[in-house]
Amino acid sequence: MEKQTHNVGERVEKFCVTCGEQRGHVVASVTKRGQISRVSCPQCGTRGTYKSGGAGTGSRTASGSGAPYDRTRTYRAGQSLTHPVFGQGEVTAVIEPQKIDVLFSDRMRRLIHARIQA
Repeated sequence: MEKQTHNVGERVEKFCVTCGEQRGHVVASVTKRGQISRVSCPQCGTRGTYKSGGAGTGSRTASGSGAPYDRTRTYRAGQSLTHPVFGQGEVTAVIEPQKIDVLFSDRMRRLIHARIQA
């Protein structure tokens, strides 16, 4: 079995003690061997150590995937969604009444939401 190496800025699943729930975290630092040493919660900003192994690591599983992204739907922080281009993401903040920040595996992106169809 080959060990996976990671890079700063990737997204991994971890239980956030401060938020009290399982969520995507951003890799903040890695060891020389490419193993994750510290992660940051995009919701509360808490930085903590990362221990590999166990059910909460790696990409989200199908059971944790969110509903398909819909620009007419209203989202709140902490919700998961699946974008047709960017993939699985988690809403980290509602910026304006019709804008949200979503953390995807590659980076944070600003999307629209609650847009009324004309």
